[in-house]
Amino acid sequence: MILRIIIGLGIGFLGYVIGRVGHVLGGSLPAPHHWIYGLLLVILGAVLLFVFKKFYGYYILMFGLGLFISDLYDFLNLRFYGVDVVEEYKFWGFD
Repeated sequence: MILRIIIGLGIGFLGYVIGRVGHVLGGSLPAPHHWIYGLLLVILGAVLLFVFKKFYGYYILMFGLGLFISDLYDFLNLRFYGVDVVEEYKFWGFD
C-alpha cells in the first residue's frame, strides 16, 4: 500500500515535470493549454479507479493531477488556447 502511494507520487511528479518542460519548450506554440489534458486524465483515472476498480486508474489520476498542477495559473485565468505570455521562464513554479 505504501509502495503504491510512493509510486503514485512519483508518477504525479513526473506529470508535473513533463508539464513544465512542455510549458518552457512549447509555450510559444499556439495550442491548447495542457491543464485541459491533465483534467481529462484526472477524470479518466477517477472513472477507471472508482467505477471500474482498475488499479492503474490511480496512476493515470496522479499523472493527470501533476500535469494539471503544472499549468494551474492558466486554469485559474481560464486560458484554453493560445501562446503563453511569460516575461521570465521559471521551471519550478505555477505559471
